Amino acid sequence: MGLSGTGILESASSWTKENRRVALATVVQTWGSAPQPVGSQLVIDGNGNFEGSVSGGCVEGAVVTEALGVIENGDPKVLEFGVSDETAWEAGLACGGTIRVYVERVGDDG
Repeated sequence: MGLSGTGILESASSWTKENRRVALATVVQTWGSAPQPVGSQLVIDGNGNFEGSVSGGCVEGAVVTEALGVIENGDPKVLEFGVSDETAWEAGLACGGTIRVYVERVGDDG
């Protein structure tokens, strides 16, 4: 919580050195009211541990869940959340915001 972008990358690097499987989620686009700005990041390990923030509420939980799949199969994903989603109120996007988040696996040596 409360880590700067540099802190998130340091955590990702540290976790990969500990042989943890890691994904990085980055807010790449926002429209309207969004809880976090473009460039905000969340680092997730294969056990579902995470640091940082890309949104809050249900969105963050969904990003962690999707990141576990990305860690497993290695295929990056672009996720989009907005007021048209039925969970928008709980997700913290009830003021008309939409966010797009890019999730990629990092730290693999091959």
